Amino acid sequence: MSTVRKDISQIVGSKVMLETNKGRQKALVFSGTIENAYPSIFTISLDSGAAGSKRTVSYNYTDILTRSVEITVFND
Repeated sequence: MSTVRKDISQIVGSKVMLETNKGRQKALVFSGTIENAYPSIFTISLDSGAAGSKRTVSYNYTDILTRSVEITVFND
């Protein structure tokens, strides 16, 4: 888990694509920017939707280990 935490902290501020597994073959795909990496969680600021509102979501590092969340970093 410390490796995942270190990897996420190195890409803070990077634009990412986030795919979340909601079970029963349902997945949601978002794009956003990693805002912060805390000891237990990390936060992602999602890009504005049609309503123009900013939304921030948080995930545990275990979500990545269990493949509930997959992160792809965009290369600039």
